[in-house]
Amino acid sequence: MKKSILTALFAATAFCGFSQEKEAEAPKFSFSGYIDSYYMLNFNNPTSRSNLGSSGYERAFDQKSNQFSLGLVQTKFGYATKNADVVVDLTFGPNADLGQYGNLVGPLGKGSTALAIKQAYFNWKASDKLTFTMGQFGTHIGYEVIDAPVNYNYSLSNLFNNGPFYHIGAKANYSFSDKFATMVGLVNNVDNLNDNNSSKGFIYQVFTSPAAGWNVYVNGISSNESAPLASGKDDSGSYNLLDLTTSYQITPKYLVGLNAAYGSQTGDFQGGGSVGDSKTWGGVALYSNYAITETFSLGGRYEVFDNTSGARSLRAADGSGTDVNSFTLTGTFTAADGHLLIKPELRSDSYKSDQFIDGDGKGQKSQTTLGIHFIYKF
Repeated sequence: MKKSILTALFAATAFCGFSQEKEAEAPKFSFSGYIDSYYMLNFNNPTSRSNLGSSGYERAFDQKSNQFSLGLVQTKFGYATKNADVVVDLTFGPNADLGQYGNLVGPLGKGSTALAIKQAYFNWKASDKLTFTMGQFGTHIGYEVIDAPVNYNYSLSNLFNNGPFYHIGAKANYSFSDKFATMVGLVNNVDNLNDNNSSKGFIYQVFTSPAAGWNVYVNGISSNESAPLASGKDDSGSYNLLDLTTSYQITPKYLVGLNAAYGSQTGDFQGGGSVGDSKTWGGVALYSNYAITETFSLGGRYEVFDNTSGARSLRAADGSGTDVNSFTLTGTFTAADGHLLIKPELRSDSYKSDQFIDGDGKGQKSQTTLGIHFIYKF
């Protein structure tokens, strides 16, 4: 479940001898990661073998069809003490660049290792309720994350693709109880290594658990994303996104979830040109996952995403705004003692106008893909 609040909940333990106390307080190192790859068929059979359609934003990471493709390689290092921990999360492969799309050229030049820093942050646990975080961290917004082993569906939703991926800044998490917590923070502009102006974005999250197995997150960000004018700071730009993420474990085998988001934008967005007066976008995604056996489960996602105002990058062939209905059905086979996930997936996206070109050069309003995805985690 995406972006849970970073809280510090400690249980008191009885004193059981000097050696045990020393062991409990010793720093702990951790190392984990995964590799994912896939083969995908596109039933439109485009000569470009691309799933991206006319706007180039129809899919987030699984962009190529009719070939074997590498997704992401992740190596995650951790160091933890009683009151602090550090996370260095490095990624490699095609999806590493896509996950850092705002940094087309890193500080060391195109293709530098700066593009591979997915996360690099530290937590300071000031008390058993209050934690401070600083550095680069994955966004708190949305139901899905970049990490393929965490999501049930392999392909990512349009809500994910058109929302923030990560932030650089500082935040504070306060846990009132195991059922209610909050987070606030200040960050640079959205999805960029370096801020494009001197303004700072305000991020926030409220978590509550109304009942056992039911988690609710209300997330948001408000930021001025305008590029500076020649005369100085541009105060006309405004970027706002409000997000609701919730899941409910109905039975030990059956989980349902929902993600809904509503965003607005005024003026310029990071030098991409002014959209003028406020334009909005939004969508809803419904999730349903069922564990049929201990080694096989089946999950579906139905999503509606509306960008008819043209505020975000997902647009029609003529550059105007558009909307899309998407259905994804994913199976998950677990093998190799839980380390290997094999995910066959069928996805269909339908637009109101021709968004794709088939192998015969004809326009198509919809696109259906079938993929087999392999994820090995360690």
